[in-house]
Amino acid sequence: MGDPATPPASELAAMAIIDGASLKHPFSDRVPVRSIVCRPDGGAGLAGNRVRAGGWVKTGREQGKGSFAFLEVNDGSCPANLQVIVDAGVEDLSTLVQTGTCVSVEGVLKVPPEGTKQKIELRVERVLHVGPTDPAKYPIPKTKLSLEFLRDHIHLRPRTNTISAVARIRNALAFATHSFFQEHGFLYIHTPIVTTSDCEGAGEMFQVTTLINEAEKLDKELIENPPPTEADIEAARLTVMQKGEIVAQLKAAKATRDDISAAVAGLKIAKENLSRLEERAKLKPGIPKKDGKIDYAQDFFARQAFLTVSGQLQVETYACAVTSVYTFGPTFRAEHSHTSRHLAEFWMVEPEIAFADLQDDMNCAEAYVKYMCQWLLDKCFDDMELMAKLYDKGCIDRLRMVSSTPFERISYTEAVRLLEEAVRGGKEFEKNVEWGIDLASEHERYLTEEIFKKPVIVYNYPKGIKAFYMRLNDDSKTVAAMDILVPKVGELIGGSQREERYEVIQQRIAEMGLPLEPYDWYLDLRRYGTVKHCGFGLGFERMILFATGIDNIRDVIPFPRYPGRADL
Repeated sequence: MGDPATPPASELAAMAIIDGASLKHPFSDRVPVRSIVCRPDGGAGLAGNRVRAGGWVKTGREQGKGSFAFLEVNDGSCPANLQVIVDAGVEDLSTLVQTGTCVSVEGVLKVPPEGTKQKIELRVERVLHVGPTDPAKYPIPKTKLSLEFLRDHIHLRPRTNTISAVARIRNALAFATHSFFQEHGFLYIHTPIVTTSDCEGAGEMFQVTTLINEAEKLDKELIENPPPTEADIEAARLTVMQKGEIVAQLKAAKATRDDISAAVAGLKIAKENLSRLEERAKLKPGIPKKDGKIDYAQDFFARQAFLTVSGQLQVETYACAVTSVYTFGPTFRAEHSHTSRHLAEFWMVEPEIAFADLQDDMNCAEAYVKYMCQWLLDKCFDDMELMAKLYDKGCIDRLRMVSSTPFERISYTEAVRLLEEAVRGGKEFEKNVEWGIDLASEHERYLTEEIFKKPVIVYNYPKGIKAFYMRLNDDSKTVAAMDILVPKVGELIGGSQREERYEVIQQRIAEMGLPLEPYDWYLDLRRYGTVKHCGFGLGFERMILFATGIDNIRDVIPFPRYPGRADL
């Protein structure tokens, strides 16, 4: 016999839920669906407990000639639904059963009859809230919908199984990113979104300016209040002259101080009016120009500014002071591409390590990718099972393989040789293979999926296809760059040892045809206390594509931006 003062386990569980000490959401009066159905016993051990639950109806059906209804309710905490049973005497069933309806209910958890797939169900005693939906207008019915269709309903698509699962996977990978770098002593640095530097040197950047808005406001204002004519200005000049003569006459006549002061005040007002008219006469419609070019000195930042394509250059300033850093944030590229791999706004993870070379860079990048894969297996297995069921049967096996297999490492020259051998053996690529090309996705996937059947790190690329900041190798033909290529996606990570030699990087900037002035601060890192350092960038959405097996990058970011679309 146990201590008579100690309640039975079932009562303890009930108290935990009611008191919010265990299963109840810490900042809500409900118990998340995950806390009920994702237990090892499927929730059966909670039978007899009274709970409040809430969510959106996935499917609903009336049974027993309308005497009760089954609802499959999901709150986004997990892929699984909670089966809810409501009697007709509790609430109007016709409203509750519509897909998309939001409900908050209170009742008792019961073990369903044998033979049903559910381990637990909620028998409702009270309906606390109903957010009804008109089934004739609701655009996300329970029928299977294409991901392309869902892009036209960005604000509602998180209610689908796929998009909510992707959101949880994305969240897990973000958490894993911070966990990995924090565990390894990196500082999280917030780099600017507005920049005056073009990190990639490609010029495909979104411009940040207020000149257009200001010009439009001025144009409107000049229409409503036209600028002064030359006659208006001449009249104002004449007034100034007349007022001046009055002051002179009063002084000559030795008038009273009050009279002279009043005349001087009138002259001052006339001069101010003339000055305003002359300034206003200079206003011209349109964007301000100087020497035939846009005058960016009149812009908000007094110079050209852009949305960043990378936080790397800025985060290097911290790497060259506090040694190990990373940035994780949105980046932008104004590239008119409609492929399944491109977005105008996407997220990048960019670590930077001082006192480290290309080998250290490859070691860090490989460890990071493996860490993320294992994290998903440990923390998001139910969502990964959904991805395997709906999109890619091999996605879980792929995560297991990557998390446990050493990556292959080959030079760019060796990679080209292997691809050329494949061509001689009958393999056809859309893009010709020769030394000096930037490897295409088809080449990258062939290396990972056909030749090595695992991730591959390709290093020492031709300098002509890489950025100016990558360290020039002793052969003067290649740079100490590396890309991690993975099955399904191709390039996942791009990185390099940075050029720390002042004269060399100055020459590289000139070779690329870039102006030195915007990078003067960057050169200071080489002028003052230079240090070897390295880093890489991981396209966060590409990592989600790789993990889930989903084909289009627009479906793994909450609010995709691409040419012609920027919804919400």
